Amino acid sequence: MSVLRAYRGLLSNGPLVRLLSGEFVSSIGDWLYLVALLIVVYETSADPILLGLVGAARILPYVALSIPAGIIADRYERRLVLLITDVARGTIMLVMACLVALDGPLWAIVTLAILATCFSCFFGPTIGAYLPSLVRDERELGPANSAWSTLDNLAFVIGPAVGAILIGLSGIALAFFLNAASFAVIAVVLWRLPPERRQGALPAASESSAPAPAELTTEGEVTVSETRDVPAGPAPATVAAPVPLPRAPLVGLALIDTVTGFVFGGLGVLTVVLATDQFGAGEAATGFLNAAVGVGGILGAIGSGAFVIRPGLRGPLLVGSATLAVGVAALGLVGGLGPALVAMAIASTGSLLTEVVSTTLFQRIVPDAVRGRALGTIATISTLAYAAGSLVMPIAAGALGMEPVLLTSGVLVVIGAIVSVLLIGRGGGGGPAPDLVAAAGRIGELAVFAGVPQARLADAFSRAAAVDVAAGTVVIREGDPADRFYVIVDGTFDVDQATPDGGSRRLRTMGPDEVFGEIGLLTESPRSATVRAATDGRLLALDAPDFLGLVEAAADVGPRLLALHRGGATPG
Repeated sequence: MSVLRAYRGLLSNGPLVRLLSGEFVSSIGDWLYLVALLIVVYETSADPILLGLVGAARILPYVALSIPAGIIADRYERRLVLLITDVARGTIMLVMACLVALDGPLWAIVTLAILATCFSCFFGPTIGAYLPSLVRDERELGPANSAWSTLDNLAFVIGPAVGAILIGLSGIALAFFLNAASFAVIAVVLWRLPPERRQGALPAASESSAPAPAELTTEGEVTVSETRDVPAGPAPATVAAPVPLPRAPLVGLALIDTVTGFVFGGLGVLTVVLATDQFGAGEAATGFLNAAVGVGGILGAIGSGAFVIRPGLRGPLLVGSATLAVGVAALGLVGGLGPALVAMAIASTGSLLTEVVSTTLFQRIVPDAVRGRALGTIATISTLAYAAGSLVMPIAAGALGMEPVLLTSGVLVVIGAIVSVLLIGRGGGGGPAPDLVAAAGRIGELAVFAGVPQARLADAFSRAAAVDVAAGTVVIREGDPADRFYVIVDGTFDVDQATPDGGSRRLRTMGPDEVFGEIGLLTESPRSATVRAATDGRLLALDAPDFLGLVEAAADVGPRLLALHRGGATPG
């Protein structure tokens, strides 16, 4: 898929376009507000220490509330969480505007600013978990994240500039009023968006019959080859499977966010030192360096569109991290403001590319049901890392010098990226082998997997193990614990079940594109039959957590399998 084709497809997704457009307007308002708030605090107090304390106080709520915000994002409808918090922030902005216009007490303005930040803590985990529900398939995830980051960084450039012009012409209070108006815009957009589609939610069973796989070949092991109707009647009781959480990939994504957060936290403070001491360009050069961050962010967000349409994202993650590392290291080596602006833009480009790629990987890997909580946890860790970098890197630069600190930071980013990619594993790799993709496509056309996105199937099977088996090999043995799900790629396999007299009986023989092993995983029961290779063959073996994640991707796959299992269609 080409980049232009991916974005043309994105523009045809009306709900997603409306959400991104509304959030773009809201982001411009946020930057207007931030500029105005800092001006109000400094003009009223003339105290740079108080200004720094206000800045620090706006970070602390993210540490305390990001995890609870993630829990709420998973428990309630995310569209409504965004709507309620945006209405709350808009109301706070109106009150702050009145206080500023009436020369109200500074303590009240600062208190309201911190309260608004508390509501803002819900935005990151909720939007990150909500946005995937608006894409039509997982191929739109990457372009959607790229578009969102592009608009967010464009707002970073537009907002402060517009804020400076408006404040100079009309006074500070107008910036607060305009931010309140921007929240009204996004609130209207959210209100008119369709209800969220929860991938992991299991709707109440209908009494109507549904297409399903034809036969059960073992007691508890379903194979798929044709379709038949499930008899109407009361829905069978289902066994709730725990939502699998891919811990190693999640740790890898948290690690790269932590490392980049630490380094950029330090750079945010070091820009002043670089501008005044390193390059002797005066305090005004700090603004130029920050502008370079905005320009690089836009370039990185736009450029990420060429990477996130790929099935494998480990390579792009390394490219983004390496670009960030080169830019950071170059800042310690260049000797003038001009080259420093280029280096800062390169670092910001790499940072945004890494951010968009890691976000897309996160949304592909982490199940919908726990996405908000996972985002809240990562946001807490990365915020602490950002604060730590803001403290540690300037101290280290004062003690050791700017050059070794920035060079070491670049090396730290590279090491963190390599470790992250190793932890992410094949889930972010270059995609499965062609024959495995073909098998996934064929399986996706069977009724039992109806509703599972093709991209999700391909991603799941990229983690499957291809197992070549010789004739006579026992694949699963009756009575053993259920640990894997199998798809037959080639060959034939016999299904035998023990009889009370100590013998066995042949239930059936299976061939390519049939599957077995899932009911034991869904019901947490032992294997109910033995499956042996009748000829040489090849299987795809999917571990239990990956299979359960695949089932969780479509609402009715699990109940459909269990309904067939309990329908008594096989010998007992």
